[in-house]
Amino acid sequence: MDALHITDIRAYGYTGALPEENVLGQWFRVDLVLWMDLAPAGASDQLADTHNYATATLAIQELIRTTPFRLIEALASEIAKTVLRLDDRLTQVQVKLTKLTPPIPDFTGQVTVEIKRDRTCLDHPSPPPIADQQGHF
Repeated sequence: MDALHITDIRAYGYTGALPEENVLGQWFRVDLVLWMDLAPAGASDQLADTHNYATATLAIQELIRTTPFRLIEALASEIAKTVLRLDDRLTQVQVKLTKLTPPIPDFTGQVTVEIKRDRTCLDHPSPPPIADQQGHF
């Protein structure tokens, strides 16, 4: 199966296990792999025959900005569902979600979760986002 890679999507959001993360927020980075048949687009050279990656990028940025969760695992799962709902031709998606500056003392690295989901994930309920604490969402 063919794959479309979209890398380095960035958005500022309020997902985190600590209350401070839900108030102050932080930057997140997303890298995606979208599986679908790209042969029709290769033959036609028409945007209608492929997935419009701008649509996925904007949807992910909006989700990160407006829908906070406690865990990046939950946010990554919701990103996967959001992207799969955008286009019925997508068979599966891989989401690599990175918290760029996790609030860990004396730690300058990043934390990343990577998941792969197919369309069956749409049959499972999502966790509710955490309540707005500062009017950000």
